[in-house]
Amino acid sequence: MALQRLVHKRDFESVLAQRPSRWTPHFALHVLQPAAHAARVGVVLPKRWARRAVTRNGIRRQIYAVAAQALRASPGCALVVRQRAAFSQDDFPSAWSLPLKRQVRTELQQLLSGGAT
Repeated sequence: MALQRLVHKRDFESVLAQRPSRWTPHFALHVLQPAAHAARVGVVLPKRWARRAVTRNGIRRQIYAVAAQALRASPGCALVVRQRAAFSQDDFPSAWSLPLKRQVRTELQQLLSGGAT
């Protein structure tokens, strides 16, 4: 079963109406358990937290890759991963450096570990 993306505003609103079930320093996870469709994932990356398009696109790709692995066990849920804080440009001066990729991947794996709750 393939991972689908949330695309409609009403779908995002219904998932974001749920309180965050998990969070890390930079991300929050909103989950809607009894979803009518296959596993669906949405991403919210505000420009105020990731100013560069390269950074936003890299984070988005990482979210979809980690979610595809994590949601194999729970196919009937909809979730939204929302960025809630910026990555420090002092710590990560490059728009999409290897240390930034590792930090994003680590946080997403923590956020989505064990499937959606």
